[in-house]
Amino acid sequence: MTEGQDLARVVADNLHRHRARTRLSLSELATAAGVGKSTLSLIESGRANPSMETLWSIATALGVPFGELVSPHAPEVRVVPAGAGVRVDSAGAPFLVRLLAATGRRGAGEVYAIECEPGEARRADAHPAGVREHILVTAGRMEVGPHDAPAVLGPGDLATFAADVPHAYRALEPGSAAVLVMDYP
Repeated sequence: MTEGQDLARVVADNLHRHRARTRLSLSELATAAGVGKSTLSLIESGRANPSMETLWSIATALGVPFGELVSPHAPEVRVVPAGAGVRVDSAGAPFLVRLLAATGRRGAGEVYAIECEPGEARRADAHPAGVREHILVTAGRMEVGPHDAPAVLGPGDLATFAADVPHAYRALEPGSAAVLVMDYP
């Protein structure tokens, strides 16, 4: 089984569980997430490999952190080797994230490893109220933050910003990388 197939199965299982918990029909969730009902059905059956943007929309509609959709249930001690983690590609931007850890509940956080190349910025819609992001650049240079106040960061630089407004990430040098912590209220 490939990494994409693994992600599709994990997403399918988590989506089904959360949709049942919220008692939303496929049609209701599709409308709330702005995703086609047939697309949502394919995702829930494990026959689709959705983009990061689609998964964010679904997670928001379900009222769960992004990691709740893409993370398998972890054992008590979990080791994520370098280069591993649940990989999710961005549509339209040279931006790759790997979810390294998620608590799976509100009032907690998620940790991501980011790899990106110069080119189109990865634009993110506003997250739910109170969500903050902490991004630590580990290689290269990046421009990150809200559209009206982006910050340029180099290796070792950290930016923290309110992520409940539209924001973006853009590599300024080849081989740029960062660690992102999503902090949910």
